[in-house]
Amino acid sequence: MTDLSIHYAFLPHTNAEAALGFYRDILGFEVRNDVGYEDMRWITVGPAGHPETSIVLQPPAADPGITDDERRTILELIAKGVYASVTLASEDLDGLFARMEAAGADVVQEPIDQDYGVRDCAFRDPAGNLIRINQSA
Repeated sequence: MTDLSIHYAFLPHTNAEAALGFYRDILGFEVRNDVGYEDMRWITVGPAGHPETSIVLQPPAADPGITDDERRTILELIAKGVYASVTLASEDLDGLFARMEAAGADVVQEPIDQDYGVRDCAFRDPAGNLIRINQSA
């Protein structure tokens, strides 16, 4: 059997500086790469001490193979907050929640014990992506 892990996850951003403010300044992720091309930026962030796991914040709908109508649809879905999501984990869910709320993060759900056995909370990043955070052991 192959030892397989998730190395990169991709989330769209609609404002690179706002994304940096959320992922670097509020979540505390380190910036691993910040690459620009024309008027677009790809920013790679990840948790300190875990270089094997990263999130690439990418410009939405940058693929030249999509139509203008498809691009508009993607941007509409991002604005509604239903296009992309990621689930993170923290050993101190309540402390992290309090820090994020105090920093002005967009709260979707306060920490709660779910019926399916997970304690979690949820936020939206500046682009509208859903960020769920589970309590880890």
